[in-house]
Amino acid sequence: FPEDTREQSPHLFQFCKDGFLVLEHFFTTEECDSMRNQIQRIIAEMEVPLHCRTEFSTKEEEQLQTQGSSDYFLTSGDKIRFFFEKGVLDEKGNFLIPKEKSIGKIGHALHAYDPVFKQITHSSKVQELGRKLGLERPVVVQSMYIFKQPGIGGEVTPHQDATFLHTEPLGRILGFWIALEDATQENGCLWFIPGSHTRGITRRMVRAAPGTSTCVEFIGSEPAYDNSQFIPLPISKGGLILIHGEVVHKSELNSSESSRHVFTFHVMEAKDTSWSKENWLQPTPELPFPSLYT
Repeated sequence: FPEDTREQSPHLFQFCKDGFLVLEHFFTTEECDSMRNQIQRIIAEMEVPLHCRTEFSTKEEEQLQTQGSSDYFLTSGDKIRFFFEKGVLDEKGNFLIPKEKSIGKIGHALHAYDPVFKQITHSSKVQELGRKLGLERPVVVQSMYIFKQPGIGGEVTPHQDATFLHTEPLGRILGFWIALEDATQENGCLWFIPGSHTRGITRRMVRAAPGTSTCVEFIGSEPAYDNSQFIPLPISKGGLILIHGEVVHKSELNSSESSRHVFTFHVMEAKDTSWSKENWLQPTPELPFPSLYT
């Protein structure tokens, strides 16, 4: 790593050292509110997916249900789709709580098909940051709106993003994580192990062979991480956290009374990089991965 980076760009030096970088107030309050308002519109028009509505009964139907969920997930890379928290439906597929309070996330192509999220993803400050980070041919591979609902927003166990978004070589995936409300230790902010992005990955999620009951399977295993190595990264509304594809991070269950809305997207440096054909997410003829730079 060049010696002069420290002077030239303390931010870049910090990112390379830790595997993450916190940029407070990167987005304005107005930009955050425009995303939150837009997601409310999207929810208002939401059709609840059929597989969420199926009645659980026989084993066979349960398998169809699982298959429905799998297909719904696997083909969401070029669509705007809805994923719900656990325990929000009764056995007949009716919502136990209002549907807008039951959504866990919306993904995975908001950046391509929604004007508000597209504008944020390709905003001039994001593009400028990409250039400062030395990205030559960055493409956007996926985006998600995550709700972390009060009281039920599930925990996200320790993981590395490259487990799910594998590239050859590694080190080509970068996450942009935008807090649309204050993220605190109480409502489920991110926790990181600083410097954990330099040891490669031990686990991969790959598409399962056609005809198997699950749509994806894991190869390898997640090591047992030492909890005391994690540090919390609370961040205020409008803040941006840059996440290296191999840094280990997690978030806890949201047991507070306030939500923790986030918009996040992942970028791949496409120059001299190959995207794994085994990744759950694949570019499609309808939506090849768009360039970050416009």
